[in-house]
Amino acid sequence: MTSKELYQHLTKFYLNDLSNPSLKRKTELEYFESEGIRVPRFVNEFWTSKQRQNNPIHEVSYRACFKAELPRFFIKLLTKEKDVVYDPFAGRGTTNIEAALLNRNIITNDINPLSTIFSKSRLFIPSYYEVEERLNRIKFKSGIKADIDLSMFYHPETESEIVSLRNYLMKRKKNEEEDFVDEWIRMIATNRLTGHSKNFFSVYTLPPNQAVTQERQKRINKQRKQKPTYKDVKYIILKKIRNLTSGMDKELIVQLKRIGLKAKFLNEDARATPSIKSNSVQLTVTSPPFLDIVNYTEDNWLRCWFNNIDAAKVARNITITKKLDEWEKVMGEVFIELYRITKKGGYVAFEVGEIRRGKVKLDEHIVPLGINAGFECLGVVINLQKFTKTANIWGINNNAFGTNTNRIAILRKS
Repeated sequence: MTSKELYQHLTKFYLNDLSNPSLKRKTELEYFESEGIRVPRFVNEFWTSKQRQNNPIHEVSYRACFKAELPRFFIKLLTKEKDVVYDPFAGRGTTNIEAALLNRNIITNDINPLSTIFSKSRLFIPSYYEVEERLNRIKFKSGIKADIDLSMFYHPETESEIVSLRNYLMKRKKNEEEDFVDEWIRMIATNRLTGHSKNFFSVYTLPPNQAVTQERQKRINKQRKQKPTYKDVKYIILKKIRNLTSGMDKELIVQLKRIGLKAKFLNEDARATPSIKSNSVQLTVTSPPFLDIVNYTEDNWLRCWFNNIDAAKVARNITITKKLDEWEKVMGEVFIELYRITKKGGYVAFEVGEIRRGKVKLDEHIVPLGINAGFECLGVVINLQKFTKTANIWGINNNAFGTNTNRIAILRKS
């Protein structure tokens, strides 16, 4: 596929896929120079969250994750069924879950072990009654306190139920008895620890994709004149399983399990993934950590505690830097590894954005790294978008902060 063919495919795919004809607009072309090559940018609103109804299985909160429309667009465009799709920075597993829903095989990797908790379990879906029966077997004791102060988040009885569940899961894992039902319970409980509605274990706090510090929560409680009320942990977990599986039929559940049994779930440095065979991946769709925009470890301290994960150890392995040249060095090494594992004729869709008030356009820094690794750059797809509610909460408004467009560099291994 050439850049011209990509443009034609993008236009055709976009026009055929857009449900509302009134929203059709011509794809704009612009260019920038990289490594002596004139690189095209294709600009349009290729997908929006309103175009389709995502499968509810995606509704797991995780900071700095893209919507399912993004990987779906490129999986449909650049792969066929049973091809291998990979994400080296998997986060909550959006790419891999969407690929499995589209009957593609998957490899998922993230240095943060929380990623596997969110990704793997959703491919092995238990019935509501299996989860209910398992929860009824767990002894939820009264009067148990956590080994850290969580009183600003939870009612004492809710805290006791959370600690009871944590102890149960720790014991099952230690004894190598944890099964897919336990993993599902773990995933949902991890996702329900904090949030801003009655369907979370905590008192009202900031959005559920991150946890504030204990001191910050104390200030929130004081400002809102609130204190934690009792939340029924079993009830909330069972309600969430109904929500997540509402888009599933038996055939799709069997498909996800079949793909999950063949899948690889890795927690390796994306620069060195020896367990992935060379020339085996048809498409990589990913979004790397963006410099110092998000502190993943601070966001996930409570989730790490619940899952008995050493947050400090995870922090040492995650690439977070304020220096662009250091970030580029790491990403350059990632591209070398991606080149090794990508099939001839395979693709990488590498999503970045604009940072530092739009002064730094990361696609202009990513493209030369891909070219130097051996890839051919077919262009950059720019999807215009409006900010989500969560983004506005964090002060990311219009073009002022954060990422105001999806910028996806499309690279091909010739």
